Amino acid sequence: METFNPCIACGICCTHFRISFYWAEADDAPGGFVPAEMTEKLTHHMRCMKGSNDLPRRCSALAGTVGEAVLCTIYENRPTPCREFPVYFDDGTPNPKCDELRATIGLPPLPPFFPLPRAA
Repeated sequence: METFNPCIACGICCTHFRISFYWAEADDAPGGFVPAEMTEKLTHHMRCMKGSNDLPRRCSALAGTVGEAVLCTIYENRPTPCREFPVYFDDGTPNPKCDELRATIGLPPLPPFFPLPRAA
C-alpha cells in the first residue's frame, strides 16, 4: 500500500525558508549527518543549507520542479528543521503554513489526513 506524501509534488517549503541549524549536525563534526559541502556558515554555532540563505531561495538538496515533482537528495541526512516541519499535525489536520505556501504556486490545500490506527 502506498503512503500519501504531498511533499513529492510540492517542495515549496524548500524554496521559502532559510534552513538553519546547529553546526554540529554537519558531517564534518563528530556524529554529524548533514553533508557539510551542502551547508554554509552563518555564525560560530549555526549553519544553513546552501541556497536557502539567498534570494530567491532554493535549498541545494532539492531536486526537481517545485509544484510538480521534487525530492530531497539528502532526505535520510536532512537537518533538524526539515525533520521537524510538520505537513500534518498529530490530529491529522494540515499545517496552515504548508497550505499557505502551496497556494502561492497554485496547489490546492491539503485534505485532512487520518493515519491508520496502530496494531496493539
